[in-house]
Amino acid sequence: MNQQILTVRSNRALTEAVYEMKLGGDMSAFTAPGQFVNIRLDGFYLRRPISVCDLRDNELTILYKVVGHGTEAMSRLGEGARLDTLCGLGNGYDLTKSGQNPVLIGGGVGIPPLFLLAKKLIEKRVSPSVVLGFNRADEIFYEDEFKSLGIPVTVATADGSRGVKGFVTDALPNRYSYFYTSGPEPMLKAVYRATVTSGQFSFEARMGCGFGACMGCSCKTVTGFKRICREGPVLEKEEILWES
Repeated sequence: MNQQILTVRSNRALTEAVYEMKLGGDMSAFTAPGQFVNIRLDGFYLRRPISVCDLRDNELTILYKVVGHGTEAMSRLGEGARLDTLCGLGNGYDLTKSGQNPVLIGGGVGIPPLFLLAKKLIEKRVSPSVVLGFNRADEIFYEDEFKSLGIPVTVATADGSRGVKGFVTDALPNRYSYFYTSGPEPMLKAVYRATVTSGQFSFEARMGCGFGACMGCSCKTVTGFKRICREGPVLEKEEILWES
């Protein structure tokens, strides 16, 4: 964990509810795609955990959805605002198990960490494909950004207004060497049942501290409870025990 004061470089709406924020500062604490930051906002007690979408030498990109007063306050931050941020949290994805043709499966605001993951896999000369799931066409974001990486991108919408009608599990490729997924728990459970290879799941969870002290975000596994913020957010398929 590394505490930094990051500076807002841009903050723009991608859809009615999803925003992209770029932050400048020291990015040396980040070691793997799938890690997250925990941001303190003035006037709010708990920090906001948000996954990392992209990283450059001195710039971090996050995508977030306005769902409450805290994220609504974030959406009003302008260029130059300074944010107290815990950086380099979580374990991130393990790229060594991908095989040559992994599929990346994301739903809603679970999509952002898959963008940096895709870039890192491409750097390793791996050829990923991507499946992005949304409720409807006007909620789609980052489709073009993924396509700009030169990889196959499939969009699924629950109402059929764009791409494949249905869920991400309806749009999986016929063949893939491995999978990485991130999204809401009902989607993760569906991916768990539908996939035919091993893979890694990035979990979303409500967090108190964000670095393992409060035990508020524990998940049951075959080796006992693991903290999503500390031993996660990424867990392997074989270790997960789903709560009923």
